[in-house]
Amino acid sequence: MSDTIPLRYGINPHQTPASASAIGAWPFEILNGQPGYINLLDALSSWNLVRELRAALDQPAAASFKHVSPAGAGIGLPLSEQLARSYEVEKLELSSVAAAYVRARGGDLVSAYGDFAAVSHTVDQSLARFLRREVSDGIIAPGYEPEALEILRRKKGGRYLILQADPAVPTPTVESRDHFGIRLEQPLDGNTIDESIFDNPVTKLAEFPENVRRDLVVATIALRYTQSNSVCVAAEGQVIGLGAGQQSRIHCSRLACGKADRWMLQQHDRVLGLQFDSSLKRPDRFAAREQYIAWSELSQPERERLRSQIVNWSGPLSDDDRGDWIGRFRTVLSHDAFMPFRDNVDRAQASAVTHILQPGGSIADDDTTDACDQYGITMALTGQRLFRH
Repeated sequence: MSDTIPLRYGINPHQTPASASAIGAWPFEILNGQPGYINLLDALSSWNLVRELRAALDQPAAASFKHVSPAGAGIGLPLSEQLARSYEVEKLELSSVAAAYVRARGGDLVSAYGDFAAVSHTVDQSLARFLRREVSDGIIAPGYEPEALEILRRKKGGRYLILQADPAVPTPTVESRDHFGIRLEQPLDGNTIDESIFDNPVTKLAEFPENVRRDLVVATIALRYTQSNSVCVAAEGQVIGLGAGQQSRIHCSRLACGKADRWMLQQHDRVLGLQFDSSLKRPDRFAAREQYIAWSELSQPERERLRSQIVNWSGPLSDDDRGDWIGRFRTVLSHDAFMPFRDNVDRAQASAVTHILQPGGSIADDDTTDACDQYGITMALTGQRLFRH
């Protein structure tokens, strides 16, 4: 590629002309389509996320990005029967790299609509066939099987953006941005997220089992690439709730835990048993299930429309139904900065959180530690803030 490439447009369609320039070697090659400004922001962040996640856990990794934050991220673990049904992939044969992306996208099925995908391994036919039916703007990966590439090239009438990342291009050590005529520059945040993040437990309970460590690594690496403030809940090798870009940390926790609750409840037998009007497409069914779970938050017109879409309506889930089901799960939670008040712990425990990571450094650290001890939650302080702006 040349030193500068034209973009379809900038952040908004009226911001033209727009372009991208390489400071050194291009970290990717365009195999199909023409990128836009936001496409490249999502592609570069998501590629670095999956590359870091693969290095940390030695597993195929994937991310689903929307508006410069991950809608989800995950690794290539097999899906349970309930989870596969909730993602509507129970009839598909998924390779490990396809499973990683299915998990990444499934962490927030509504937000992932129109995402930018990233995977750490070569895209195979299993993943390409799954992506073919999804609403997605593009993908970045280190390679593509020939048959998979042909499948993706036909997507969106031939306009699907396909980028091939070059793992050999080193990550820069300095990053900069221009803002209203001012150039800001800083060292890239390259601190390693590894087993050392568990070295400083501060609660009475101090054990971090292997599966908990795995899920907290997923959550914490995802936070590094999320607009701050941010809070991430994870389970089963994937993000299940991410609250991003809020000025108040408790609102991040409420967003993340609310999404995690919906992820758990989407696997409820009654939710999986919902029968919909035959005219509803997959994205509409995902949205309808989410509305069914959030029944108490809906307006009257929303309730009436939802009831018209469900053929076997038998009423919403009760509070007891919800609480009993969520109580069957075990989740973990990570913060990108310190928790200023214990209300974050109060909200977390209601979403089956058993382990928490946070940098620490607040005057309320003792209060949050006491709250964790009260609920039997294990917490460690990492000393590492992960703000991203």
